[in-house]
Amino acid sequence: MKIYTKTGDKGTTALFTGKRVPKHHIRIESYGTIDELNSFLGLLRDQEIDSSSKETLSLIQNKLFTVGAILATEPTKENRLKIPKINEEDIQFLEKEMDKMNEELPEMTHFILPGGHTTVSYCHIARTVCRRAERMISYLHESEPVPERLLSYVNRLSDYLFVLARKLSKDLQAQEVKWIPEKLDK
Repeated sequence: MKIYTKTGDKGTTALFTGKRVPKHHIRIESYGTIDELNSFLGLLRDQEIDSSSKETLSLIQNKLFTVGAILATEPTKENRLKIPKINEEDIQFLEKEMDKMNEELPEMTHFILPGGHTTVSYCHIARTVCRRAERMISYLHESEPVPERLLSYVNRLSDYLFVLARKLSKDLQAQEVKWIPEKLDK
């Protein structure tokens, strides 16, 4: 299988159905941002982190391929192509993982500035890419319906990555830097 097909040389690409759209189409931006997120999760998984988090990230990466496949398919063709779905159990899995991590973390009293350790920063980058993907998918949803569970999953995933960043800060003994707004002079 050749990697280069030359079919995109004029600025278009094919959806799963074969329909060609501009490479800047919001559907392409949506699943392209999911792909970018998946790459950052791979980078995060390659860090020296606990095996449970690595396993969870691997599961999430696989789910993101499902998300990408859904986004690469026109809504009217989704069932015909037998593309897997994001279901309620996928969302609950992320919630349960967050609940487990939160049991071990100190109460959050302030916003937290990203940083403190390279690994934690990678996690925050993944979180912000996830939020961008969510914005893209939400924008796509305005003109072409996207399954609501997919929107929920991506929203929950960004929450998961925030909690994971806090857990990694604790595991790596990195200090969480609280954001304390400057006082304004009157």
